[in-house]
Amino acid sequence: MDISPGSSHQPASLLTAASCYRALAARDARFDGVFFVGVKTTGIYCRPVCSVKTPRESSCTYFTTAAAAEAAGFRPCLRCRPELAPYALQQNLAYAVWQRIAAGALNDGDTEKLSAEVGLSSRQLRRVLLEHFGVTPVELAQTQRLLFAKKLLQETNLSMSDVAYAAGFGSIRRFNALFLARYGMAPTSIRRAAGVTPASGQDAITLRLAYRPPYAWQPMLTYLAGRAIPGVEGVSEETPGTHSYVRSVMLNGLAGWLRVTHLPARKQLELSLPAHLAPVLMPMLARVRKQFDLDANPEIIAAHLSADPLLAEQIRLVPGLRVPGAFDTFELAIRAVLGQQVSVAGATTVSGRLVQAFGTPAETPFIGINRHFPTAERLAQASVSEIAGLGMPGARALAIQSLAQFAAQGGLQMKPGASLEECVTVLKTVRGIGEWTAQYVAMRALRFPNAFPAGDLGLQKAAVEVAGGARLTEKELLARAVNWSPWRAYTALLLWNALS
Repeated sequence: MDISPGSSHQPASLLTAASCYRALAARDARFDGVFFVGVKTTGIYCRPVCSVKTPRESSCTYFTTAAAAEAAGFRPCLRCRPELAPYALQQNLAYAVWQRIAAGALNDGDTEKLSAEVGLSSRQLRRVLLEHFGVTPVELAQTQRLLFAKKLLQETNLSMSDVAYAAGFGSIRRFNALFLARYGMAPTSIRRAAGVTPASGQDAITLRLAYRPPYAWQPMLTYLAGRAIPGVEGVSEETPGTHSYVRSVMLNGLAGWLRVTHLPARKQLELSLPAHLAPVLMPMLARVRKQFDLDANPEIIAAHLSADPLLAEQIRLVPGLRVPGAFDTFELAIRAVLGQQVSVAGATTVSGRLVQAFGTPAETPFIGINRHFPTAERLAQASVSEIAGLGMPGARALAIQSLAQFAAQGGLQMKPGASLEECVTVLKTVRGIGEWTAQYVAMRALRFPNAFPAGDLGLQKAAVEVAGGARLTEKELLARAVNWSPWRAYTALLLWNALS
């Protein structure tokens, strides 16, 4: 049994060999991504939701990560495709490092650089990953690259060289050799089995991202649409009844666009983006996963929050409600400051003016999506009077400038594994950012599931409308929220949704 301590989405006490086998036999989606099962008779590892015949219990061994399964000599299943599994993450240093590696942080092979970024020596980094996942940083990075390449082989018709470089391999030869050594087959065999024909000159890439059901897609789109920055993002109806989230993107110097659509029958989201963004696919997918909260385990969250009568009915009415994230931390932080003490509609109007004044032109296939959000460096150089001239008080304009200067100096790049309290404290050092804004940024952009902007008047009002009685004060709401930990951010979304 190779199961290590449980994640924030799954109690550690449930991760025993017996409970894992029960979940496997039931194909329980709550455990998808929480563990993987290696079948000793076949040498293959699967997700617990795999549709193949359930193996005998004596043939199974369990791992918390795909990397650990591959380090033990197992190959990924071609049917259930482990690379599609939602993650099962904690708010700790080891998982924060894992997230960075999954987004391509070690594609250049520079372990010393990554160690310095996370505040560890290379020896400490190796020890942390071995303790939590049973693999070294290099082994973890190799698994992530191979699984990502396998995903591209099965879902896109990118050329073999484009697949290799998009997955972080320095050469096609290295890619082919490692793929053959690890999986016992050539990359072309995977592509042939998937029925994909390579093509050149394609205009767009389409990829699928899995989640644990249920997923409240319409409430997610409603929330994002109401706060969409004009010119940068929006929700479109491209075919009757089918709505997508669309936006311009700028990542690592490459400009483009993306579209996210729901595939409810597959329990997946579909991501489309231009082919020239292939070099940044790994960090792009990491951002989209966070923005749409794809690694949440709604059954576990609902089971905990339903103990409070205030929330039980809302959970029943809106199963699978997620916490909307952000594609870019700086963009969300600026949007949060613009939303201080004004209506959502008012903040949206001013954010559109900000983009028109300081953003840059963008080329996308979507009507009205024609700007890139301004960089921190550009806003840091703007004068307070220029920013205030867009229609906001001087104090808020100063806060925007201060936040931009803070971000341009790397202030929003929080130390991996930092606690919610530490991140909130850092954010509040910026002039004009108080508790509400810091908690909101921590909730949506920094992805803390226990962040909770208790000073929000909407939350205080919603708590009353759902439960009845007089409006709760911030202190009273915080006291009530003690029992909602560690999922207070999801409670905030439930209450806002009830208010709407």
